Formats: sequence, C-alpha cells, structure tokens
Amino acid sequence: MKSVIVSALIACGLVVSAPAFANKDLATKSGCMACHKVDAKLVGPAFQDVGKKYKASDEAKLIDRVTKGTAATGGQVWKEINGGAVPMPPNASVKPDDVKALVKWILAGAK
Repeated sequence: MKSVIVSALIACGLVVSAPAFANKDLATKSGCMACHKVDAKLVGPAFQDVGKKYKASDEAKLIDRVTKGTAATGGQVWKEINGGAVPMPPNASVKPDDVKALVKWILAGAK
C-alpha cells in the first residue's frame, strides 16, 4: 500500500513538472526553430553555441533577452540579410515557464 501511494505521488509530481522539460519540440512549438538550429547557425546562432557562450548564472539575462528580443536588451544582432543586420525579435507570446525551460535546455547544451 505504501509503495502505491509513493508511486502515485511521484507520478503526480511528473505531471505537474512536465512543462519544465524543454527540448527541440518545445523550441519548434515556440517558433525558435524558424531562426535557430540545435547544432548549426541559421539566421541566429546554434543553440549549442549559445549554451557554450553563457553560464548558468546568465539564466535571468537570457530569459529577459528571449522575452524582449536583442534590440531591447543590448544583445548582438544576427547575420546580415538583404543588406541589413537582424536582431532577435521579442517573444512575448511564449509562456514565461516555456521561456525559462528553453533557456535551461540551451544552457544545458541543447541536446
């Protein structure tokens, strides 16, 4: 009986924490893959390159940058397209918990 209760509590914990898990699917759903790839530069840098550039202590800064965009947060602009540099746009429509999960995934190596 005790093991059934413990199993049920663990299962509930996994269901409640499910949105915190991030991966390529969440990045795709959130629109990130339109400009980024996991392991190669597209318009923006590869997620794995971003993860190498920043430390875990930069999490809040990256969450702010993803939410507000690079133009509003002093971040770098991406490669030139049609003669102009492209800043990362704001992602205000992505849920804050999803942004946090994506940033954690990126900082962990985006694998």
